[in-house]
Amino acid sequence: MKARWDIFCSVVDNFGDIGVTWRLARQLVVEQGCDVRLWVDDLRAFERMCPEIDVRLSQQWQEGVEVRHWPAEWPHTPSADVVIAAFACQLPPAYMEAMAACERTPLWMNLDYLSAEDWVIGCHRLPSVKFKGVQKYFFFPGFRAGTGGLLREAGLLEARQAFQQNAEAQQQFLQTLGVFPAAGARLMSLFAYENASLGSWLDVMATDGRATHLLVPEGRILGDVQRWLGVEGLVAGDIHQRDALTVQVIAFVRQEQYDRLLWCCDFNAVRGEDSFVRAQWAGRPLLWHIYRQDEDIHLDKLDAFLALYTAALSPAARVALMAFWQAWNTDGDMAQPWKMLLEHWPEVSQHAESWCLEQGLQADLATALVQFYESWI
Repeated sequence: MKARWDIFCSVVDNFGDIGVTWRLARQLVVEQGCDVRLWVDDLRAFERMCPEIDVRLSQQWQEGVEVRHWPAEWPHTPSADVVIAAFACQLPPAYMEAMAACERTPLWMNLDYLSAEDWVIGCHRLPSVKFKGVQKYFFFPGFRAGTGGLLREAGLLEARQAFQQNAEAQQQFLQTLGVFPAAGARLMSLFAYENASLGSWLDVMATDGRATHLLVPEGRILGDVQRWLGVEGLVAGDIHQRDALTVQVIAFVRQEQYDRLLWCCDFNAVRGEDSFVRAQWAGRPLLWHIYRQDEDIHLDKLDAFLALYTAALSPAARVALMAFWQAWNTDGDMAQPWKMLLEHWPEVSQHAESWCLEQGLQADLATALVQFYESWI
């Protein structure tokens, strides 16, 4: 009999939380044969990445996943065999009572935020709190052995490599988005939170000796792009050129299309968690805009990842990449760090591919979750 899984997602950061849980739910169904309900408190955010979602329905099926609206007034619902509280969201009290009433206690896990910090390995799979005899466990995604790994569908890296070796396929895909970069232009994507450093980065790209075509999916960074361009009301399809830099706004696309967009680009600036992981699977140089937290504790997480990610780089390339990421995440001037990074472009590019393949040797997150459940029962 299939194991029944409930995944709870409280949408906090627009798309990151639902992005991760939607990918996980589909993979558990398709690759692991699980019976999955995905509870989401904001179906409108979900609709942006899955346009087939009907926000009026409390229950529907999408790609084999039972999607349920997580209402303020909780309906009587039996507990699943495995319960995942994504990113430490609080389960409905009535659901917790249903877990406690089960004849066979369910496995309850807190799927935590992604981090490269050392303490994660020591806490992964450890017991947390109890509720009336139901034990909760920590489950941490991660980049090293001893963690839960990263979300990665079967055959993803092979599909990505084949796509990147097929110039015609890339061109056809970009055309579906209305993107026609000039020959020889550096193609880049920018998906980020608001950032005061953007202007200095765009300035240096505009004065570069090589043309850059910058793709900006609709999102929170658009306000900063508008200020730099001196325009208002940027919408998908708008294209502006300033000297060597072409800026093009593209529509928010579903996850599979966004993955291919990352595969097409020479460089990807990403944010949060879902796009951060997908940019790593693209095997191309990247920049991570980490979600800001009180007292700048997010910078500890940033530094932990940088230490791990840059360990195999030459000292000069390592300094350049770290300076670039740190400037972006502390509102620093981007001009000199970007120029430094370009000096090490071949090495940084090769490293991005090597890092991707190295991470691909680990068990993926969905597999690790199922293995934990099977060992737990």
